[in-house]
Order: sequence, then structure tokens, then C-alpha cells
Amino acid sequence: MAGILDLLNSDLGKTIISGVAGSTGQDTNKTSNVLTMALPVLMKAMERNASTPQGAEGLMGALSNKHDGSILDDLGGLFSGGVNADVLQDGSKILGHVLGSKQGGVEQVIGQKAGMDAGAVGDILKTAAPILMGVLGKQSRANGVSNQADISGLLGGLLGGNSNAKEQSFLEQILDADGDGSVIDDVAGMVLGATNNKNSGGLLGGLLGGIFGKK
Repeated sequence: MAGILDLLNSDLGKTIISGVAGSTGQDTNKTSNVLTMALPVLMKAMERNASTPQGAEGLMGALSNKHDGSILDDLGGLFSGGVNADVLQDGSKILGHVLGSKQGGVEQVIGQKAGMDAGAVGDILKTAAPILMGVLGKQSRANGVSNQADISGLLGGLLGGNSNAKEQSFLEQILDADGDGSVIDDVAGMVLGATNNKNSGGLLGGLLGGIFGKK
């Protein structure tokens, strides 16, 4: 199964990136960087949520109904003239459900790395979240997802089943942001700690490079 970052490198992914950038008024390269960092974080959060029977049932219900993948059928129409308010409202609800109280901290960390304020990151994620759910819905139908093990396997496959422990740990750390910015201090500590290691070009850079394909 292709991973979520493979999607961003595909023709569909390029259409999504350019459409989200145009709809939010953001630079295309920065939008690409934000999505490359944010989508694995959102996927990891969904994987966490789906680790309980109730969470898995809720996600499967959403993917089989509202988020069945049909949003991908007319991305040109979606982005033409700007994404409509209903889609943005849906995106806001998705982020609130998936990230909960961690949303502000996640947006702040990603914004700092991408060179963008947290509010702009939030706009990008609100636009992209329904599309991500559409991708999951289409994959869910294609793979006949019908139970908790299936949905966990789907999410794990899209995240990349071979991700190493450091990458997984970093995703977990971002998701442990509580909205007060403290996780940024933790990340800064990781970078500063790595400067004393002559064999490391910077722990954070290495982790982000491994997860997000950026060196």
C-alpha cells in the first residue's frame, strides 16, 4: 500500500497542494511543507483514536457515509472560486475531533518549522482535512475495511509500516502538545542536544527528514 506521503508526490497530491495553497492564499512550497508534516500527524492521531473499539467504530462510520471518497471526484470544482464554507466547517470539526486539545500546539509546532504562523497552518489543515478523510474513505472501500483490525491496518499502512521508532516517537511528541507551546521547548531541546553529537546533523532535522522526506 502506498503511504500518505507518496500521495503528496503523485499528480493527485500536486493538485491537492496547489488547490489548498490557492484557496488559502499561501505559498505553494510552504503549503506543501505544511501538508507533508501535518498529514502523518493527523494519521497518527487517527490511529490512536482507532485503537479503541468506540473510536474505530466512529471512524469507520464516518468513512462509510459522509467521507466516502467522493470529494476526490471533482477537486477542480472544489477549488474553483475557493473552498466553500461547508467544507471548511467540516474540516474544522474533523481537526477538533482528531486532535482535540492538542490542535493549537500541533499547529504551532508545524508553523514554526514551516515558517508560517499557526493561524495560516490552521487554515491549510481545515481545507485539507476533508480531502484526507476522502482519501481514507476511498482506501477503506477499496480494501473492504469492516472492523477495528482492518482500520488500524489501513492507517498503519498509509503511515508506513516500516517507520522507525524515532519517527513514531516524534509523531507522538507532537501529539502530546497541550496548546501552551511547551512542546516547542522540547523540540528545541532535541535539536540542541543533537548538536553535541558529531555524527548527527541535528536530531530533529533527521527525524523530519525520515518522516517527511525533507532533509
